[in-house]
Amino acid sequence: MRMRPVRMARWSARHPWKAIVGWFVFVLLCLGAGITAGGNPATTEDFWVGEAGHAESMATDGGLQRRPTEHILIRAASGPLDTAKATAAARDVTARMSALPEVAEVAPPVRSKDGTALRVAVVMKGAELDARKNVVPLLDASAKVAAGYPELIVEETGSPAISKGVNDQRGKDLTLSERLTLPVTLVILLIVFGSVVMAGVPLLLALSSIAATMGLAMLASHLMPDPGVGTNMILLIGLAVGVDYTLFYLKREREERARAAGRLGPEALVELAAATAGRAIVVSGLAVIVSTATLYLATDVIFSSLATGTILVVAVAVISSLTVLPALLVKLGHRAERRAAKKAARRAKRGALGVTKPAKPENGRLFDALMRPAQRHPGITLCVSVLVMLAVAAPALGLKLIDPGKDTFSRAIPAMRVYDRLTAAYPELLVKHEVVARSAPGRAPEVRQALTELGRRAQADPLFARNAEPVLRTSADGRISVLELGVPYPAPSDEAIVSLGHLRDRYIPSTVGELTGVETAVSGDVARGQDYVHHERNKLPLVVGFLLLLTFATTAVAFRSAVVGLIGVVLNLLSAAAALGALVLVFQGTWAENLLDFDSLGAIASRVPLFLFVILFGLSMDYQVFVVSRIKEAMEHGMPAREAVLDGIARSAKVVTSAALVMVTVFAAFVFLHLTEMKQMGFCLAVAVLLDAVVIRMMILPSALLLLGERAWRPLRPSRRTRSTAPAAPALPHVI
Repeated sequence: MRMRPVRMARWSARHPWKAIVGWFVFVLLCLGAGITAGGNPATTEDFWVGEAGHAESMATDGGLQRRPTEHILIRAASGPLDTAKATAAARDVTARMSALPEVAEVAPPVRSKDGTALRVAVVMKGAELDARKNVVPLLDASAKVAAGYPELIVEETGSPAISKGVNDQRGKDLTLSERLTLPVTLVILLIVFGSVVMAGVPLLLALSSIAATMGLAMLASHLMPDPGVGTNMILLIGLAVGVDYTLFYLKREREERARAAGRLGPEALVELAAATAGRAIVVSGLAVIVSTATLYLATDVIFSSLATGTILVVAVAVISSLTVLPALLVKLGHRAERRAAKKAARRAKRGALGVTKPAKPENGRLFDALMRPAQRHPGITLCVSVLVMLAVAAPALGLKLIDPGKDTFSRAIPAMRVYDRLTAAYPELLVKHEVVARSAPGRAPEVRQALTELGRRAQADPLFARNAEPVLRTSADGRISVLELGVPYPAPSDEAIVSLGHLRDRYIPSTVGELTGVETAVSGDVARGQDYVHHERNKLPLVVGFLLLLTFATTAVAFRSAVVGLIGVVLNLLSAAAALGALVLVFQGTWAENLLDFDSLGAIASRVPLFLFVILFGLSMDYQVFVVSRIKEAMEHGMPAREAVLDGIARSAKVVTSAALVMVTVFAAFVFLHLTEMKQMGFCLAVAVLLDAVVIRMMILPSALLLLGERAWRPLRPSRRTRSTAPAAPALPHVI
């Protein structure tokens, strides 16, 4: 593998137009193939987890699955509700909805307990997840009714309308994040390179990699269904790693150009950069892919989609860095040579003396200041830095997890505001527990009797809705029965969670649970959320364990040092723990709500910790690989361990920090989104990358390596090989 990036770069350098055209043809083919094949969206069955999932499977087997339902709420625009007009509006709603092909049935109007509202329930055809695409005609119909009764407020809400609102909001949020991220990224790259053309190259390759991955992800969805979150991850990771990989390669090519001082052509310079930065990109990409693949162990459709999107976009970004990037650099290099020749000719014509400008220092004062503590006092720097990171991580000990349901969605969505008004008037609609029982067909009467007794006991419990009768349904063949029980508390509330415990641990065992040969399970919004959180907690040790093992193995093999591999694992754990602590400190409380524009859930979304560990381990490997590669490179050429560490850190500090700023910008843009879960993910990753690039890679890592000295590199040092991975080009003696 060591020479493969060089061979790829050599071919691209010698055939630049073929490489450039081939790359964009590849992008168009991927995108075209994906659009032609179309996506394969996840179904309701793909989200089934735990007991709740088993209950929904049994209910579906009996044709009693949850059906998508919209609610039309009719209220007075001012003053008391005019019953006659409200009834007329309800008839109009019923007539219009019944005529729609998307509607299965319309229930009779239900008056609220306080008499201020009238509600019409509309049951839609099709699966639960399909309803969000088919709800538009229903929204149009309710809007027409509202226009015909100006003295009334006629509005619609329900899971389909809310899901559509969330999707629309997510689309607007992604557009906003792109508008924030792209200009800031371009400015950072302009500062790094001082050239619009060179700054545009990383963005061009990142965006083209994202486009190719979008097409590939659509194809991949036919193997693993897409729950609709893959696009977010492709944009998030694609821009971050796409720019990073190109940035590292460009920086190395510039170093080789400065060393050659005009004595090597663009082709040779590109090959020299490929021999070092190219290999580091491959190792880094493989590390990200390997670590991200552990998400598949979570056996969750959302994490599988996130893993697929990340793996595809990282692989495509690596390919672009090794193929089209060398070709672009060769073309830009020849352009720079022509411009330099013209400038030299003009100077010669004017008789001006050619004065060589002094070389700019590798890093500025800020970087020197950040590196100075580790250089002068590694022991103290290591202890203080680790203690600071542990202090930041401390709040993670109070971590609480929650599965964010519709009650946590932004109230900027109109359907959510209507939902609040609906549940205020009809609190029994807040939560539904669904008890599903399966038995032999002949035992249906016995099961129904036991479920009726269960409903009676639950209604005597203050945690259950007393003003709503339990609904009991039985399948046509008598095998499946479903009992629906209302709870007048939001799904994430303690009361709703306790009511689920009462149902599972107390009422079911003492009623239908006493019947032999009868299988029971509970589903509903609360059960779904609680079972999902439990599922994530159970999978977390498995995923993290494999993640640590694979990260260690990848690093140890890449650098031929078990000590370096162990250091990498420990440092990644430290940065992940610190980021999680900062997340708990900011989002689990309420003090930062106005600052970051969110409503605290009092907990962290259950997907975030697992997502954080896996993605952060992968992204942190970028910096680990590029920094340690420079150190290892210097040692292979005979430099003592201490000097090699200082030289490697100094040479990589600016580019690593610049790359980190790009990542932080990309992730921080997600803090401005409406979805609290996305805010948490963006904030956590931004903090983690910033801490990793500054504290970990510039203070803790060099301090640890300086203290260990030769002991960190024992498997490497005996070889003492001063070998060049560069091709037999007319290279200078001191060029790596």
